[in-house]
Amino acid sequence: MEKVSNKKFYIGGLLVSLVLAGFVSFYASSHPDGLEKVAEEVGFLETAKDPATAGSALADYGVAGVENERASVGVAGVIGVAATGVVATGLFIYLGKRKKS
Repeated sequence: MEKVSNKKFYIGGLLVSLVLAGFVSFYASSHPDGLEKVAEEVGFLETAKDPATAGSALADYGVAGVENERASVGVAGVIGVAATGVVATGLFIYLGKRKKS
């Protein structure tokens, strides 16, 4: 069995993440999550307020200004993967340099 290099492994992981976030995420369940379901059942859902980020560009699992819902969800997923990757890479580089010194 051939050993896969770290670079190939990370690129493969990134591609799988982008496909899942960009295409497969649209097929996620549209049913309420656990907290929302309990809030409906108990009867305090009506008291919920919009979050402070409700008007932001990436609110409600979509991208503001993108009319096609499928594209909006996909683009939001790709942006999320990219942002997470940038933060994680920066953190790994910082911690790696800190450990060496």
